[in-house]
Amino acid sequence: MLRIINDPNLNVCLDYVSPPYTNARAQLINDNITEEQAILLLRTIWHAANDIDIGLWEAQVEVEREQRENLHRIEEEEQDRLEQERIDEEESARKEEKKKHKHKFAPILEDTGVPDKPSIIPSSYMIHKLDKGEYLELWYFTNDGPDEAHSKKTIDDDTMVMSTLPDGSTAWVSAAAACNASSVIDDENLSFEEFCIACPRFIAAIKEANWPQDRVHMMVIFWKNLQIHPYRSMWDPLAQKVLLLYQAEQRKHWHVVAK
Repeated sequence: MLRIINDPNLNVCLDYVSPPYTNARAQLINDNITEEQAILLLRTIWHAANDIDIGLWEAQVEVEREQRENLHRIEEEEQDRLEQERIDEEESARKEEKKKHKHKFAPILEDTGVPDKPSIIPSSYMIHKLDKGEYLELWYFTNDGPDEAHSKKTIDDDTMVMSTLPDGSTAWVSAAAACNASSVIDDENLSFEEFCIACPRFIAAIKEANWPQDRVHMMVIFWKNLQIHPYRSMWDPLAQKVLLLYQAEQRKHWHVVAK
């Protein structure tokens, strides 16, 4: 249907009395219809047709109103969607920023005094290994370990680096082979005192590295049971050695299985 351009409510009935409509009147005049009745009949026909146009006009106005409202709603929904996307992106960026620089956003607790206990600050090498969930010797968490760790670079063990061989020649070898492993003490060769010193520091470090809570709890229970095991208090030094060897083998095995 063609769109109605003008509001038919504003239309004015034609002047059927005027000369231009003489022929139209003549078509209706007969023995039973006078000229005045013909004029009334023409006006009635005009009003009937105009009423139909008014009905079509009102329906058209309603349809166009609904179309405008729908278009406005769609535009508002699109604006809301874009605004929500912007908010989500900003929130995601803030979360990522907090995740990458969590110490920067750490809350400042009231009435917190100056630390009066020594703390072990993990090196970038230690943090790198723990963030990747890789095996790291407990020795790095003893009193002697951090200094050695700070001297290491944060590169993967399988990265190829240039190294000088004993005969003076150079060759590409893995970073793990190139590092000076002679200073690193394996878990089984630690003293039990060093083992007890390293465990709580290791737990604090893996919590900081956001290890899953169930794995943290597993390590806590594992080491707690070793430290209260009857072998711990025996005079025979081999008893403690057995516990340390068992711990070393089980922890290495766990990392192998986890991969």
